[in-house]
Amino acid sequence: MKTLAVRLRDARLGTTLLLVLLVLIWSIPTIGLLITSFRSKDSANASGWWEAIINPFGQEWTLDAFEVVVTRDNMFGSFINTLVVAVPSTVLPLMIAAFAAYAFTFMEFKGREYYFAAIVALMVVPLQAALIPVIRALRAIKEATGISLIGDFPGAWLVHSAFALPLAIYILRNYMMTLPMPLIEAARIDGASWFQIFWRLVIPMSVPALASFAIFQFLWVWNDYLIAFIFVDSKPVLTYRLLRLLGQYGDGWQNVAAASFISLIVPLILFFSLQRYFVRGLTAGSVK
Repeated sequence: MKTLAVRLRDARLGTTLLLVLLVLIWSIPTIGLLITSFRSKDSANASGWWEAIINPFGQEWTLDAFEVVVTRDNMFGSFINTLVVAVPSTVLPLMIAAFAAYAFTFMEFKGREYYFAAIVALMVVPLQAALIPVIRALRAIKEATGISLIGDFPGAWLVHSAFALPLAIYILRNYMMTLPMPLIEAARIDGASWFQIFWRLVIPMSVPALASFAIFQFLWVWNDYLIAFIFVDSKPVLTYRLLRLLGQYGDGWQNVAAASFISLIVPLILFFSLQRYFVRGLTAGSVK
């Protein structure tokens, strides 16, 4: 009979092989995207990208698609516009949600659980269903104050942040509930204010949850098309440029493949930079 150590080793080996298989399956679209971006238009039209793997020397390889992406249609400007939209739209909900989650976790006030339940319920409201009321509200603000939030970056920041807040508060509150309460009470006894406890204790200990939500929010904003198209129409972002690269008759998809692969670089850098916090932040509070 197999010993317990051998069984555990076999189980770990099986789990590893299964995960490797899942990663390979999940990576198939990205691999196809990369191969297509390096193929000439005639080669890509003549055969599938998987045939280029089987017979790489029988293909015509070129960098024309990357040249088009880098040198034409102001892709660099769209890249900067996307960063300008994504970074504040990630930082703003994090800041607001951190304060709200801190209050819901450590402060006692009337109706706390009901308010939190209402915020969590807002997570089920789809963006598309609320888009027209949001636009009407922003137009009403313009009529009342003269401040226009449609057509420039602040409008996109506001909308992205508003729809991200319920999930951000939910994730951060669940994580903060796992923090040691005696430490917070000791800080209160020592005379620390609520803000000092928040800034010096809670925020440093909540970095995994903050990083987890930052990854989710940044990826959502980076890949967004609808909000950017409506609220930042005067300053096109990458998703809009990708549609333009496709062409009127859909014959520019090699260019789209190259631009899409380039657009993956920033999210990948962010994910691998914060990877060590990702699982810790998501699983916190699941078992308490």
